[in-house]
Amino acid sequence: MRLDHVSYAVARDSFVSTVQWLGSALGASFTDGGVHPRFGTRNFVLPLAGGTYVEVVTTLDHPAADRALFGRAVAERAAQGGGWLGWVVGVDDIAPIEARLGRTADEGHRVRPDGFDLRWKQIGVRELIEDPQLPYFLQWLVEPDEIPSAAPRTATRIEGLSIAGESQAVLEFLGEPVEHPLDRTKVTWVEAADEETGLVAVEFATARGPVTI
Repeated sequence: MRLDHVSYAVARDSFVSTVQWLGSALGASFTDGGVHPRFGTRNFVLPLAGGTYVEVVTTLDHPAADRALFGRAVAERAAQGGGWLGWVVGVDDIAPIEARLGRTADEGHRVRPDGFDLRWKQIGVRELIEDPQLPYFLQWLVEPDEIPSAAPRTATRIEGLSIAGESQAVLEFLGEPVEHPLDRTKVTWVEAADEETGLVAVEFATARGPVTI
């Protein structure tokens, strides 16, 4: 298990401005990730040093956004004013997670502007909606040099996460792995205000110094 990426969800009318604001804050430019037709969403991505990336995602005016769990999660976060949707754990084999959660993973894909069909499986969005401190799991179905975190063009990297919730709840959801996906990332656990759990801030190391969003 490893930290794959962090996701920031916004409404459609603030999508472009949010991408520009985050890119300016982090000292690097996002690239158009394309449309997720099965989820009714689209994103821009910023590959970071250290093998992770930032995603800014919004919903489309499409029925899938209401049907798909991921589309619903993005819409709900956007309706709350936008912000960090959550953190995502990458795995090499999602089958053990499917067995533990008792259902099959959803298949996702998006065609990048260069025409490449990026494919993956994901599971755990249902739990993320219920308890936003929890991550969801993702297995890439393409070669490593095609995943969004490949070939970063910036030295900016994720230094730490601030999560409102309880570490034990996250550990149990992960299946108590020997190697925790956040072992290499500083995590600050904060008390959940009004029982609202979730990813509340991400600390980045940039060429201009630390930046917290």
